[in-house]
Amino acid sequence: QSQVVESGGGFVQPGGSLRLSCVGSGFTLRNFAASWFRQVPGKEREAVSCISANGDNIKYADSVKGRFTISRNNARGTIYLQMNSLKPEDTALYFCGIDGPHYSTDTRATCNYNSMNQWGKGTQVTVAS
Repeated sequence: QSQVVESGGGFVQPGGSLRLSCVGSGFTLRNFAASWFRQVPGKEREAVSCISANGDNIKYADSVKGRFTISRNNARGTIYLQMNSLKPEDTALYFCGIDGPHYSTDTRATCNYNSMNQWGKGTQVTVAS
């Protein structure tokens, strides 16, 4: 059974860094657009960043611009989210969602919850002193 799997979450102090990874189990994410979302209890899942299948189109939420970087290694079929200068308000369960498959040259990056075909179970990020 194919699954999306996130990893890399953890506990970090304010100002620290973490790198999240998203891979496909049983399939490659190479031809999928992908998005990172996050959710805290009692709130809706919100988009953090998204990237097109070819990696050329990238979007960020205003709250993370300049601190987070999304990237992908299509040879490894992996999507990354580098998170720097973390703040307590970044604490959340982070999910990877995928949209596709598309042609490898596809430039769509929607950051749209309803466009995701499949989600991982999430990885917890906690930022606290």
